[in-house]
Amino acid sequence: MAQTMVNFRMDADLKKSMEETCKEMGLSMTAAFTMFATKVSREKRIPFEISADPFYSESNMNYLRSVVADIQSGEAKLVEHDLIED
Repeated sequence: MAQTMVNFRMDADLKKSMEETCKEMGLSMTAAFTMFATKVSREKRIPFEISADPFYSESNMNYLRSVVADIQSGEAKLVEHDLIED
């Protein structure tokens, strides 16, 4: 089987953490990514649950942009409220 090079960017701290974790398991990052790619290819799915944070949904981001625009334009009606205790 022919080998190919794959390059991508990731946060430096995340890379270091992954390298250390892989080393603890007796793996290289290459082996870990190859295992991941093999599983994805065989199962035709991401082999773990992925969920989106609703805070970053397009509708919420649009709402937040409109609130910021209202604040910047002076149209926002800011109201004080009591603190809510847990």
